[in-house]
Amino acid sequence: MASHRQRVIIMGAAGRDFHNFNVYFRNNPDYVVVAFTATQIPNIEGRVYPAELAGEGYPQGIPIYPEDQLVDLIRAENIDQAVFAYSDVSHEYVMHKASLVLASGADFRLMGLHTTQLEARKPVISICAARTGSGKSQTSRYIAGLLRERGYRVAAVRHPMPYGDLAKQAVQRFETYEDLDRYNCTIEEREEYEPHLARGIIVYAGVDYERILRQAEEEVDVILWDGGNNDLPFFKPDLHIVVVDPHRPGHERSYYPGETNVIAADVIIINKVDTADRQGIMTVRENLRLLNPDAVVIEAASPIFVEDPRAIRGKRVLVVEDGPTLTHGEMAYGAGWVAARRFGAAEIVDPRPYAVGSIVEAYAKYPTTGDVLPAMGYSEAQMRELEETINAAQADLVLIGTPIDLGRLLKLNKPAQRVRYELQVIGQPNLKEVLDEGFGGK
Repeated sequence: MASHRQRVIIMGAAGRDFHNFNVYFRNNPDYVVVAFTATQIPNIEGRVYPAELAGEGYPQGIPIYPEDQLVDLIRAENIDQAVFAYSDVSHEYVMHKASLVLASGADFRLMGLHTTQLEARKPVISICAARTGSGKSQTSRYIAGLLRERGYRVAAVRHPMPYGDLAKQAVQRFETYEDLDRYNCTIEEREEYEPHLARGIIVYAGVDYERILRQAEEEVDVILWDGGNNDLPFFKPDLHIVVVDPHRPGHERSYYPGETNVIAADVIIINKVDTADRQGIMTVRENLRLLNPDAVVIEAASPIFVEDPRAIRGKRVLVVEDGPTLTHGEMAYGAGWVAARRFGAAEIVDPRPYAVGSIVEAYAKYPTTGDVLPAMGYSEAQMRELEETINAAQADLVLIGTPIDLGRLLKLNKPAQRVRYELQVIGQPNLKEVLDEGFGGK
């Protein structure tokens, strides 16, 4: 008699969940994945993980349900295991989900590095974080620049954001802005890809990271894993760099899987020391000493720049910030808010009275967001609602604190300025010295 195949649900958010399936469950005869559930990101449930990606055992593909149906699915489908596979949530949140699953009769599972990381044939440097919004994107750009100065060909492989046609998004390669249009990229995708493209760095992303890795290996010398949220790297790194944020002291110990990243790190960057208070920096330093005393700890700042500081002074300013920093990251402000205060805005206009549609829903779902506007744009409809919210606001100027020029995507009815921020390493040790030890040049 054949042994019982474990019946599995993977709890995800259109990223880590698909990766765990691809590398561990797809061709595993001991398991059958009955469903995915989806949360965090709007409009990703109600789809099907396609048969062409799911493999021979799934001729109809795998359905994706809202996570609020999890308990009903466990009971109706006789589920043996629920695999938790998304990121940037508190330890308490994870255990509440575990309690729900266990009470429903199934096992609750977290998957580790050995079962989910792919081994590369080229060197891999991973940039990850303890929380969303810590500064890993500017760190990735900084590291990419250092590697190119040493003569290396570099590709940034970005954590997945497959919000469209999954089969068409299996392997995506971006070299020009036209590629962003060709793949109908969302605002969140553009925020991560455009800054690399502007510096001549090729970007890969998609769904099937084994295929992505093998293609990237063919054209570059070093692969830069550019993480998402505070998730773990999909590739086994030769150098694991993790960014922490002293504006949220203690989160490096209390969020999943950010604490895992901190414990596994070779190098930890305490970012934003120019704007954080001293006590927050000292708390983070002590926590890092307890969690990972062998890591190299580096301090860095994220100085901000605007095109015309004088145009901000005395104005009523609407601030648009990076969406995930405010939502998943639970921050009340970002670089745009800091710039408005620093350069003398008369008022930071509260966007909430002008919000429409899914923007209203975002404020309700993430009440910690302050009087700034998250750059939500996971669909064409949501981008139009963002545009409508901005244009309705009674403001003199829009300060855009996202890494992209929203003016290229939205038709704004008022003047706008971008707020730029880059990593600035302070003192020693520094990242150049770290890279010189293992990547000294061709």
